[in-house]
Amino acid sequence: MEWTDQAIVLSVRRHGENSAVVNLLTREHGRHAGLAKGGAGKAARGALQPGNRLLAQWKARLAEQLGFLSWELQGSQGTNWLHDAARLAGVSSACAMVEATLPEREAHPAVHDGLVALLDALGEEAWASLYVHWELGLLGDLGYGLDLSCCAATGTTADLTFVSPRSGRAVSALAGEPYRDKLLALPGFLLEKRAGTNDEVRDGLHLTGHFIERHVLGPYHRTLPAARSRLVERLKP
Repeated sequence: MEWTDQAIVLSVRRHGENSAVVNLLTREHGRHAGLAKGGAGKAARGALQPGNRLLAQWKARLAEQLGFLSWELQGSQGTNWLHDAARLAGVSSACAMVEATLPEREAHPAVHDGLVALLDALGEEAWASLYVHWELGLLGDLGYGLDLSCCAATGTTADLTFVSPRSGRAVSALAGEPYRDKLLALPGFLLEKRAGTNDEVRDGLHLTGHFIERHVLGPYHRTLPAARSRLVERLKP
């Protein structure tokens, strides 16, 4: 069994004296792990960092085995932000969310491509808004996309300010006002082509986090990764 694929490093765990088990998000082979000989050594440490992009080659005698991983570094989007605590938290959160939500060895090319785009856009001022959009895309790819196109109660497309925490559908300000304490905020930047304010980004993270926990993690009695919580803390004023 052998394949070569575009990959993003999600996490690295030391194995033995000088090797490491590397978890990847590959484009065509999904979330996949492999044993990297020398992966814990100094020469490999800079390449095998969460968020870095690789051309990965995986080999094993049988498909169900862990297999051996070799790689060529294609991009250092993860290590580029070691000096920026907030953006580094964004990288860590996105990688942890992929590990927590995607089934192993199931291809999700849209999630991979979205993560590549997010990592490439970390230098932009609006990177946190793009992160929220990426989590919305993750929900959609897993089959739990939100319907923000019109009000669930009236059908109007105007003044959408809430989301039902049960159905994931938008609710207008007028229809939702009597129930506002039970509804989730719908930040305007998710409907408009603009960056979100800090408050809107936090509302967006609360929105996507609610549905990821409800639909993806909750059935397995799991919660959002700690790296995701650290990102929320970093984005507080």
